[in-house]
Order: sequence, then structure tokens, then C-alpha cells
Amino acid sequence: MSKIKPSKGAPYARILGVGGYRPTRVVPNEVILEKIDSSDEWIRSRSGIETRHWAGPEETVAAMSVEASGKALADAGIDASRIGAVVVSTVSHFSQTPAIATEIADRLGTDKAAAFDISAGCAGFGYGLTLAKGMVVEGSAEYVLVIGVERLSDLTDLEDRATAFLFGDGAGAVVVGPSQEPAIGPTVWGSEGDKAETIKQTVSWDRFRIGDVSELPLDSEGNVKFPAITQEGQAVFRWAVFEMAKVAQQALDAAGISPDDLDVFIPHQANVRIIDSMVKTLKLPEHVTVARDIRTTGNTSAASIPLAMERLLATGDARSGDTALVIGFGAGLVYAATVVTLP
Repeated sequence: MSKIKPSKGAPYARILGVGGYRPTRVVPNEVILEKIDSSDEWIRSRSGIETRHWAGPEETVAAMSVEASGKALADAGIDASRIGAVVVSTVSHFSQTPAIATEIADRLGTDKAAAFDISAGCAGFGYGLTLAKGMVVEGSAEYVLVIGVERLSDLTDLEDRATAFLFGDGAGAVVVGPSQEPAIGPTVWGSEGDKAETIKQTVSWDRFRIGDVSELPLDSEGNVKFPAITQEGQAVFRWAVFEMAKVAQQALDAAGISPDDLDVFIPHQANVRIIDSMVKTLKLPEHVTVARDIRTTGNTSAASIPLAMERLLATGDARSGDTALVIGFGAGLVYAATVVTLP
């Protein structure tokens, strides 16, 4: 017989509050077109994006996270001192260590909350939500703050016609806490590392340490380019449309939910064509509200789902208590999908 005491967590977990932060600068497609040979019509038809937000010097990963988290805590009615863990998903915090989550936890006024970063690209929010649910149910934290935050403008090659228009900046956060009924379903998640080359960083950081810039990419003025995110657009599109619709269906099945039972669909905001194709493949009824926040926010990777969730609730397009299917997918390739009750 084991001598270890059983954990005493909550029966279930739920999202109690959500908050978002979008940088003040709004960047229309016309700005993107200054560096690439394209058109506003082409960008809109290929991605659905009309504008995106780019962060200024003071809108750091930490600063945006603190703003979004403060709103989430207020929405949940939970003081920061009660947060037991802070989980931050980001690929655009450039200090290898310490984790930016520790700074955020301190600035929010938590009581020495556990804090760590995760790197799961555009699926990062789903990964963080799954970890938070486990902590609440296991009993290692009563309340957990999950943050998705990105400054992808720092990792955008503005001369790359395939990606220059895609990315935006922002932060989204949720507070996860105890529940007396199921409100976060089982997570269907995984990875396909054999497809890692389809979305990746152009140059690894260690290439700069070596000092040999002879094979590094150069911009139009002959300067060495800062590392950026690149992707094989058609391969990613096919994978997202065909494979992620299957994962979304598996998440519905795992939660015992049919498409007719859904109120809201919040996919990662990667591309409007991907979103529309998934809606068609899943045969979602017309009454299901579909998040298309990408039109004015762009692709914000780990921040896209909580930002879209926050906006749907703020505009009244979704309501507290609605049943929502959320799915994130991206670099790795990785994915995570689950069904939640909206706060």
C-alpha cells in the first residue's frame, strides 16, 4: 500500500474569467504592402485579414500579459493573491531564462505563485488550459492563470510575401478554478514532428553566436535579417483543414457533445479560409457562433483563442454559460482541442 496521501482537489475545473489586451497601434494592409508585391484584395481573400495590432516599445510581452491578466482576474472576481500558478504560452519572449511568467506573477501581486512558460506555438493556450485543469483537480493550485501572449511583429519578415501580412501582437488570459460540474472537457492533443519543417524559425539563435553570417538571409538593403517565422502555406492549409477537423470532432466525441449541442466555435485564428473549411467539414449548424477575430487582430498564435473568446463575450455574440469548442494548432506541428463552458 502506498504511503502517499491522495490529493484533494476540486471535482472539476472551469474557466471563471477572461481578459484580453490588443496593442494601441492598428496596422492596415496598406502598411504591409509597402514591402511586398501584393494587394489588399489578395491579402483579404487569402487570409481574411484587414488589420492587425503591432506592439510599441512599452507594450512588452510582460506588460501586455499583466493588462490581460488584470482583466481576467476582475472578470473572475478573484484577487491575484489567490492565484496558485501562472502558465504563460509564448514564442516571442527572447530571454531564454528566467521564464517571463515569474515576472508577470510578481507584477500581478500573487503570493509566490508557481510560474513557468511553455512553448507550443498556436496550440499553446490549449496546452496551458489542460495543465491548469489538472492542477485544479489534482489540488496543487486552487486558481490558475493561463496566458497566451505574443509579439509576433518581432518575428515577422516584412519582405516575405507569404507571411508578412499574417501576424499580429496581443495577449489573452483566463482564470481557471474549481467547479462542481464538468466545464472543461477532455483534451485531444498531440504532435506530428515529422512535419516540423512546415512552420519554423528561419535561423536558429546559435547561428549568430558562431559569427559566420555568410549564409544568413539578407534583406533588400544587404543587412542580415533577424530570425522570423516562415511556413509552407499550402501544406499547413491542407493539414489544418483536413486533419484538425478530425481532431475537433474527436474533442466533441470525448466531451459527449454533438455539433447541435454547441453554441460557439473558437478555433485558432490562423486564416479565415481554414476556419470556414472547418465549419463546413464539421457540419456546424447555423446557430453556432464562429469566431473570426482574425479579420481585425491577425494571427496572434497562443493569444488568438483567448482574445477571440474575450471579444465574443464583450460584443454579446457569445454568452456566459455557452458551450464552446476550442482548438489550437500550429508549429511543431502540434494541436489541442477541448469543449468548455464560457465564463
